[in-house]
Amino acid sequence: MTRGLVADDPERCYRAVRSRDARFDGVFFTGVRTTGIYCRPSCPAVTPLRRNVSFFVTAAAAHAAGLRACRRCLPDATPGSPEWNVRADAVGRAMRLIRDGVVEREGVDGLASRLGYSRRHVQRMLHSHLGAGPLALARSQRAHTARTLIETTTLPFADVAFAAGFASVRQFNDTIREVYARAPGQMRARRPRGDDSRPGRSQLRLRLAVRQPFDGDGLAAFLAARAVPAVEVVTERHYARVLRLSHGQGLVALSLGTDHVTADLDLDDLRDVAGTVQRCRALLDLDADPHAIGEVLGADPAMAPLVAARGGLRVPGHVDGFELAVRAVLGQQVSVARARTLAGDLVRRHGRDLSGGTATIRHGLSRAFPTPDALAAADPTTMGMPASRGRAVVALATAVAAGQLDLGPGADRDETVSTLLSLPGVGRWTAGYIAMRALGDPDVFLEGDVVVRAAMSVLGLPAAGRAAAAHAFEWRPWRSYAVMHLWRHAAHLSSSTSTKERQS
Repeated sequence: MTRGLVADDPERCYRAVRSRDARFDGVFFTGVRTTGIYCRPSCPAVTPLRRNVSFFVTAAAAHAAGLRACRRCLPDATPGSPEWNVRADAVGRAMRLIRDGVVEREGVDGLASRLGYSRRHVQRMLHSHLGAGPLALARSQRAHTARTLIETTTLPFADVAFAAGFASVRQFNDTIREVYARAPGQMRARRPRGDDSRPGRSQLRLRLAVRQPFDGDGLAAFLAARAVPAVEVVTERHYARVLRLSHGQGLVALSLGTDHVTADLDLDDLRDVAGTVQRCRALLDLDADPHAIGEVLGADPAMAPLVAARGGLRVPGHVDGFELAVRAVLGQQVSVARARTLAGDLVRRHGRDLSGGTATIRHGLSRAFPTPDALAAADPTTMGMPASRGRAVVALATAVAAGQLDLGPGADRDETVSTLLSLPGVGRWTAGYIAMRALGDPDVFLEGDVVVRAAMSVLGLPAAGRAAAAHAFEWRPWRSYAVMHLWRHAAHLSSSTSTKERQS
């Protein structure tokens, strides 16, 4: 864990800095007392002496120590720490909520309420583990969002401040000067001419950092097979969809490059910029650590060839936990194609019509996925599916609409799974799949999955019952990635068999 690495093994941190190891970018930050800056571990500048450096878990902690971001390596432009996806404790939940913009929308009291603790306890807990409190962590994120918008768009600075979550332009100016030691105007002057920024107040083009290696082709194929008509469109390495956000609707189009992802955003409200970016990062699992995952899974001789073939494999997340949960219920005991058809029917019957906007016409998108309130009020017998499945969808929607079930980024994973299992028509496979994709749990093993069993059997592994679960126990804390590897392996075998049959 990052906190343990920084506190207990600073010499390992310094070795990573000395070797400019990019695997640790975003995992910790290096503060240089003699220059007053902080850097990413792979910063190309001359390596500072060991006695002059300190290490920080978060950029906010470095800010609190009076350091500014390095202009050469841009440490806040790194992928996020994979630790916040792995940790299921209150600290991990807090970081996921802060990244989603809860502090801007609801304040520290809202964050504490969602975590189930007092404001004072949350302050103390985050200071202890991260070196900064919730306000400082949120401020650091606002600064990063603002820097990105300053340097990559032509938005007026008042709009940048608004989009990044600052309460005023003065607060925006003061924070940028303190964190980056430059005025916003000086930062924008460095923006390359002829950049590809999108015109318009609500249309932005941003570049999302990716931890390498990155299997964009595999992600695109997975999303394409499950894309809901009118809500999502996938072509090769491009993915576009309609979003339901905190302050309105939105559209995102993602181009999955090899070293970064380009995100084109078209939002009703600029305040949703930071939250949209975090949802896109979660959808594509951009903060995953392929090297750490590969070390664990590759230690299993049966899994090693799979890991070697797909080292940048990701577990696709989702931009809307409720939508993913409904689609998981629809997908129980049916094929992927049939689940996609059912979801499309549900959208046509109960989704909001968005046709008429230029953005939706351009991408072939015309409807938003139904809201929890809309499905909670629906008649399960008129959903175009078996009545029992319709009742399960309504029960799920009712629980979310009533606040009894949390499927957001800061949800308590164990509690959410328990609540899911108490709902009619939701079994263990469905609850596990929701935890894996909607909640971003990296350590879910779907032992009842037919394809997982078949793939394990082909690999000569125990494929059912306690024996399979016991073997999968060795894959912790990356069992969700093992499931993805097994699914991909089964798909590869099926494709190879089909090719041979056509050629024979």
